[in-house]
Amino acid sequence: NNSRKQITKELPLQQEPFEKQIPPQHQALKEIEEELESLVGMEEMKKIIKQIYAWIYVNKKREEIGLKVGRQALHMMFKGNPGTGKTTVARLIGKLFVKMNVLSKGHLIEGERADLVGEYIGHTAQKTRDLVKKAIGGILFIDEAYSLGRGGEKDFGKEAIDTLVKHMEDKQHEFILILAGYSKEMEYFLTLNPGLHSRFPIVIEFPDYTVPQLMEIASIMMREREYVFSKDAEQKLQNHLYFIKENWSPISFSNGRYIRNTIEKSIRTQAMRLLMNDVYDRAELLTIRSQDLQFDD
Repeated sequence: NNSRKQITKELPLQQEPFEKQIPPQHQALKEIEEELESLVGMEEMKKIIKQIYAWIYVNKKREEIGLKVGRQALHMMFKGNPGTGKTTVARLIGKLFVKMNVLSKGHLIEGERADLVGEYIGHTAQKTRDLVKKAIGGILFIDEAYSLGRGGEKDFGKEAIDTLVKHMEDKQHEFILILAGYSKEMEYFLTLNPGLHSRFPIVIEFPDYTVPQLMEIASIMMREREYVFSKDAEQKLQNHLYFIKENWSPISFSNGRYIRNTIEKSIRTQAMRLLMNDVYDRAELLTIRSQDLQFDD
């Protein structure tokens, strides 16, 4: 009877959400979770980041008691259209891995084809080595990585890929390589070197934002800049985004980047309107009106 009471008493503790049970030593996870929660959408990515944290932590515990620990290759591939948050997430991963002592610095080095591919034999390998050297202790983030394979067999892009693969192996625990780009093109890219596929155990998809998510992003960006939309402007922006979603190709729409560009252009247009009308009261200084909204073609 007593034991039944004891079981009943303990059950609520076991049913508490995982987040409430995180012991003090997981402060790094708590802090990164707070930053992740500030990002709109990307639920699958948030789940994977937490799993990576758990995997690294548990492997350390296994190592401490002499159990086998698999080699922790943490190189990643991010697939998705422009403006879906890939660079932002790469920076967050760097911060998390420093807190977990996986990386010594956690800085982000961004590169593209021009930073890797040289103009003559031997130049590409040197440029690639130099870029990896800058990334030691942190993350090397290469956007539009598939462009390295566009030139065919004689192109130096293939040499850049081969050099990256070698450094991923030789300096596996000294830096993390994240390759990013459109989903379809990245699948083709993986076929260019037989060793590529197996070296990216972590693949994260970054889906396009929905219109409500884009409106939420706009709201956050406006709040950060201390501006608000008038009701008409908000409605105009929402209608425009629905139009884009229905009529534009997904790869030609830059998602969060499009929202940021729209807001920045609209703020400049509002400034010109206020200057011409010589009106500077608080309400007007704060408000972006429908006539201020400027969209890309």
